[in-house]
Amino acid sequence: MSGAFVIRAGSLSLRASRRSAVVCGLLAAALIALALWAFTLGSYTLSPGDLMSVMTGTARDSVRTVVLEWRAPRIVAAVVFGAALAVGGAVFQSLTRNPLGSPDVIGFTTGSYTGVVLMLLAGASSYSALAAGALAGGLITAFAVYLLAFRRGVRGFRLIIVGIAVGALLSSVNTWFSVKADVDTALRAAVWGAGSLSAIGWPAVLMSSALVAAVVLVAPAAQRRMRWLELGDDTAAMLGVSVERTKLLLVVLGVAATAAVTAAAGPIVFVALAAPQIARRLTGRGSTVDLAGSALVGALLLLGADIAAQHAIPGVVLPTGAVTVCVGGAYLLVLLVRESRRGF
Repeated sequence: MSGAFVIRAGSLSLRASRRSAVVCGLLAAALIALALWAFTLGSYTLSPGDLMSVMTGTARDSVRTVVLEWRAPRIVAAVVFGAALAVGGAVFQSLTRNPLGSPDVIGFTTGSYTGVVLMLLAGASSYSALAAGALAGGLITAFAVYLLAFRRGVRGFRLIIVGIAVGALLSSVNTWFSVKADVDTALRAAVWGAGSLSAIGWPAVLMSSALVAAVVLVAPAAQRRMRWLELGDDTAAMLGVSVERTKLLLVVLGVAATAAVTAAAGPIVFVALAAPQIARRLTGRGSTVDLAGSALVGALLLLGADIAAQHAIPGVVLPTGAVTVCVGGAYLLVLLVRESRRGF
């Protein structure tokens, strides 16, 4: 009887892995197609032949400038940042075991915003300084939420409630800073706070990609530990996992992935909330621990949102964060209704 159960469980796991691999392949193909399409859009129209000429090194100077200096940084940033936000969202949703456990919902993105605002008030403007402020603000916020939510361990729903409260407090602090700062600094903070990829250049893309690459290197080990934690704290402890230390390390991982984006583009919300859940439904996995699928969905979502921000309204370029807020707000409403019926 037990042998038959093990065989059946193994067969189901193999089937889920195959479906996940197929879905990830289709998502990757869709992402490549969307990125190539994004290169052709704009006032300077490009053809597939123009893109091919850039790849082969035979393109005209004007085409090379448009592709490599104007459009490529923004497209690469959308892909990398969307993947990073999705990974951060998957980590926190797995930790809290709740689809609302996203860094932009539980205050960590707001904490990163506070760190960047403080750096702007101090006169810093380089990406490295803003990244340090975002990472420090996010980590301090995460540890504060973790300590306030700790009661003989951390439970997901308590972490979400405490995070929402801390995020609301930090949002008020950010507003106060903007009011007290001089006009130029307040304007920079307001523009940055809208969440936009319009000012992204290669230096910021490369530095943020390096931080995201570090997150990717530890992702396999993190995913394995996330799967153990989703079995329950007691079961994970029986398997030899140091539960609370693992949770802290995963918090650092999730905050680092989110802070890399926040420092470069501002707080782009709802990608981290939606991408892991969409990936879970597409791949058919019962848990949110599918970092590869989540990353691909996040990259697709943010690239699609950025294309809409640039071209949906002729003659008007919107902040990318404004598009994700509009789409994500509707998704959050649906998610809240569904979770309220389930009683969380």
